[in-house]
Amino acid sequence: MKTIRSRAALPAIAVALLALPGAQAIAEEVTCSGTLAAVTVDNLRVPSGATCKLYGTRVQGTITVEYRGVLRAEGAMVIGNVQAEGARSVSVLLGSRVGGSVQVKLGGSALVSDSRVDGDVQYDENSAPVRVLRTQVGGSVQIVKNYGGVTVRRNTINGNLQCKENNPVPVGGGNIVGGSKEDQCARL
Repeated sequence: MKTIRSRAALPAIAVALLALPGAQAIAEEVTCSGTLAAVTVDNLRVPSGATCKLYGTRVQGTITVEYRGVLRAEGAMVIGNVQAEGARSVSVLLGSRVGGSVQVKLGGSALVSDSRVDGDVQYDENSAPVRVLRTQVGGSVQIVKNYGGVTVRRNTINGNLQCKENNPVPVGGGNIVGGSKEDQCARL
C-alpha cells in the first residue's frame, strides 16, 4: 500500500513513474491524506480522521472513506464506487464522474453536485445535510433515515427517486425521473 500525504510528493512520484516503461498509474491502494492533482491511482482510501482533496484525479477502482474522514473530489474520474461509512463529509463536485455508485451511510454531510454517477446515489442515516444537485444519475437516488436535512434539486435520474423516514422532510424540485418518485420525494 502506498501513502500520499501532500501535493509535494506528487512530482517525485510522477518522475518515478515516467522512468518506468509504459507505466501510467500508481499501483495498488493509495492512502490519501492531503491533496492529489491530475494523477491516476488504482484504489484510494481516506483513512480515519484524514482529509483528502482530489482535483482532476483518476481512480481506476473504488474510493473508500473511513470513519471521520473527509473527501472532496472536483473534476475526478472514478471507475468504481465511492463508499463511506461514518465519514465526516463526502463531496463529489464540478464535473466529477463515478462509474459505479456513491454510497454514504452513518456519517455527516454528503453532496453530489454538477457531476455524473452511472450507478446509484444512496444516503442512509446521516446526521448533517445531504444533497444531490444538478447531477445525472444512471441508476436510482435512495435517501433513507437522514436527520440533518435533505435537498434534491434539478437532477436527471434514470431510475427511481426514493425518500423514506427523513427528518426533516426533503426539499427541492425540478428533477427529471425516468422511474417513479416515491414517498417523501413524490413531489420533487
